[in-house]
Amino acid sequence: MSMTLSQNTQAILLLTAPLIAGRGESSSETLTIAEYKRLARLLRDRQQQPADLLSPDAGELLHGCQELLSSERLARLLGRGFLLSQAIERWQARAIWVISRADAVYPKRLKTRLGEEAPPILYGCGDVASLDAGGLAVVGSRHVDDVLVHYTEGIGRLVATARCTLVSGGARGIDQAAMRGALEAGGRVAGVLADSLERAVLCREHREVLMDERLVLISPYDPAAGFNVGHAMQRNKLIYALADAALVVSSDYQKGGTWAGAVEQLDELRFVPVYIRSNGETEKGLESLREKGALRWPNPATPQAFLEMLATQAAVNVRAPKQACLPLDAPDTVDDRTNDKQQGHSTAEVCEPGWNVMDSSSPAEKLFAKVRELLMRMDTPKTEAEVAEELQVSKSQAKEWLQRLVHERVLERLPRPVRYRSASSPGPLFDEHQ
Repeated sequence: MSMTLSQNTQAILLLTAPLIAGRGESSSETLTIAEYKRLARLLRDRQQQPADLLSPDAGELLHGCQELLSSERLARLLGRGFLLSQAIERWQARAIWVISRADAVYPKRLKTRLGEEAPPILYGCGDVASLDAGGLAVVGSRHVDDVLVHYTEGIGRLVATARCTLVSGGARGIDQAAMRGALEAGGRVAGVLADSLERAVLCREHREVLMDERLVLISPYDPAAGFNVGHAMQRNKLIYALADAALVVSSDYQKGGTWAGAVEQLDELRFVPVYIRSNGETEKGLESLREKGALRWPNPATPQAFLEMLATQAAVNVRAPKQACLPLDAPDTVDDRTNDKQQGHSTAEVCEPGWNVMDSSSPAEKLFAKVRELLMRMDTPKTEAEVAEELQVSKSQAKEWLQRLVHERVLERLPRPVRYRSASSPGPLFDEHQ
C-alpha cells in the first residue's frame, strides 16, 4: 500500500498523533479524541475539511475554531511538519501505512459501526482491504494453560479451513494462539494491536505472512507506543466491529480487558453475537457473560457447520451508532453517497439512524432474506419467544429480526400482549399505542 498521505490525513496526524520518533517523548498538546471530535463537527458545520487548516489562508478558519480550542495551540500542532516528515520516514522504512477516517480505504465496518467514535487515524501493515472481510473474533485471557492454548489453536485452524478471517488482539495467551492456529493452517488474520505495532511488523515470524497478505496488523495508536491499559480496553471495540461473531475462550470475572470488552459488546454496542466456550472447565467469568446474553459455542466440527453457524448468528442485525451514521470529518462520505446511489441506495438509506445497510450478497443478508420469507407468511400472531423457538435461535436474536421486519413494514407489532404478524395478514389493523 502506498504511503502517500492525503492532505486531510496529514492534518489529522498533526492534530492528534504523538509522532513518536525513536525514543522521543510525544507532545502533550495533541488533541484528545473528544477534542478532535468537537473540531471535526465544527469543520463539518462550516462545510470544511481538516485539510483546510493547512491552507495558506487558514488564519480566519483557525480564529473561527477559537470557541472550541486555542488557535495558538492548533497552530503549534499544525506546525509540526518536520516532526511528521521524520515519523513518515520511519514508518515507510518499516512498511507501515497510515490512513485516516477521511480516506476512502478506511474500513467501512468501522465507519458504519463506530461512526465518529471510529479512530481518526489507523496505522497498519498488510492488506487493508481485508479488514472489511468480517469473520470470527477470538478473544481471551493472557494467562491460560496449555489445554486452552491447544483448544484455541484448533479454533484458528477451523476458521482458516472455512476460508474465513480470524480477528483478534495479538496479546499473549488466547489471542496469539488463535492467530497462530489460523496462520499455520494457511488462513487470513487481522490483528488489532493496543501497542508496539512497530515491533510486531518487524517480528521475523510475521514478515512472510504480511508480505503474502494473509496477515494484516493495525493499531489506532502510534506504532512506537508502549503498553497502556486504557489503550488495550479501547481497542476491544475495534475487534468486535471488524467481525461477524465473537468467541470468548476465557475471561476473568469482572476484571481485565476481555471481560470489559465482552460486557461492552453485550450491554451496549451489540455489533455481533458473542459466544462463550462451552466445553472443558467452567469459568465464573464465562458463566457471568452467559447470564448477560452470551451464547454457548455450538462446537462446529466441520468448516461447513462453522459457516452455517456464522451465517445464522451474523444475521442478527446491529444498531447503527447513536451519535452519527458516518464520521464527521470524512469527505469521502460524499463519494460513499455517490457510490450508493449508483448501486441503488438513497442517501437516506446510508444515513438511516436505525438499521445499518448491509451487503445483500453477504451470508448474513442471504440468511435474513430466508427469515423474512418465513416470517412474512405467519398466519397467526406470535410472540418473540414463539418465533425464537420455531427458528431455534436466542430470544434476543429473534427480537432483533422482528424489530427489523417491523421497521421494513414486513411485519406488524400488536400490543397487549406484544405479538407480531405479517403486514399482509387479513383482519383489522392495530395501533401499537392504543
